[in-house]
Parts: sequence; structure tokens; C-alpha cells
Amino acid sequence: MKPLNLLAGLAMAAAVLGLSAPGHSQTAATQGTDAPATAAPAATRAAKTIGQPQQAAVVPSMIVLNARGAKLEGQKLTLEGISPNAIIFADRPIRSAGHALTAHLLEEWSSKAPDSFAKTPPNATVSVFSKAKAGVADAVVVLKSPKLEGDRLTFDVDVLEGDLAGADGAVSVFMDIVNLPIARRTSHHGAWYAGKQ
Repeated sequence: MKPLNLLAGLAMAAAVLGLSAPGHSQTAATQGTDAPATAAPAATRAAKTIGQPQQAAVVPSMIVLNARGAKLEGQKLTLEGISPNAIIFADRPIRSAGHALTAHLLEEWSSKAPDSFAKTPPNATVSVFSKAKAGVADAVVVLKSPKLEGDRLTFDVDVLEGDLAGADGAVSVFMDIVNLPIARRTSHHGAWYAGKQ
């Protein structure tokens, strides 16, 4: 392809995408005049929208924490190599999903709010792979008093059923329904992607 045809093709693609081609960054007010070229102000560009914007509402959601490993000893759950972010998602009919920093999620246990996890701790299923047996060990717990130190996260727990004996692989912690994205503080820090209803 000749260089001139390539440039013409790039300029056409830029025009279709609403971008300005190199050397063609004039605003409508200055096109066709001898005024110097100026770039269009960023404030006039349309914001990117993913999905269909909807009125904010309380959506029952699930939270998943991932880590390299877990130990359950008595009333203490230790997650080693905790991921710096948590996955948050809602089931049908909402089908929204997103993520939040683990540190922000732990603010849910702050005793300052009337709806905090400190007052009503969430249930969770802790599911850990076993490297040797290619199996999974599960425990259902109530998560209380989290403490994050580096990439180690510990919870005081009430064990409702199961244990993690023999499990030495990657772990996922599936937390019970949480009223996100509006009713909780985490939603204001996280990123959300709305699905279709």
C-alpha cells in the first residue's frame, strides 16, 4: 500500500471513530481559517458508557476473595497471599459485576456504621484446593474482626460446618449476600459493570 493511501485510510478511520487525524486537530470554530490549530477540549468528549445506565438501587450481591492458601485453626481463619482486590457480582435479573480493593472491603467491619459487618457478620464458604489429591475442602464460617498485614488476612470465625484439613492449594472465600452497590461503603470505592436485565 502506498504511504499516501495508508495516511488517507488512517484519516478515514479516525473520522469514523470521532478522532482527529494528525494535522487535522482543528476545532469547528477554526476550520477553514488561518487561525492556529487547536485540539478539542477534553470536556467536550463524550464519557464512555458500559451497559445501559440505570437508576442506582440496592442490589443483593456476592463477594469473592481469592488467596494462595488458607489455614483454619480453631476460631482463626488465615488467608495467605490475599488478592489486593475482591470480585463482586449480582445474580439475575441484574447481572452486574465489578471489583473493589480488599482494603476497602474490610472497612465493612467498621463499628461506626449501623449496618456494619461488625454488628451483623457475614457467612462465607471457604473453598480450598488440595494439590496432591486434586480435591477441594470446604468450611462454612461466620467472618468477624478482619486484620490485614501485608498479604496475610486473618479473621476470627465461628465454624458452622466443615474443615480445611489436608487442603494446601489456592483458596476462594465466597461471602454471603451483601447489599451492594448502594447500601455499603465498598460500593463507592469499587468499579461496577452493569449487565442487562
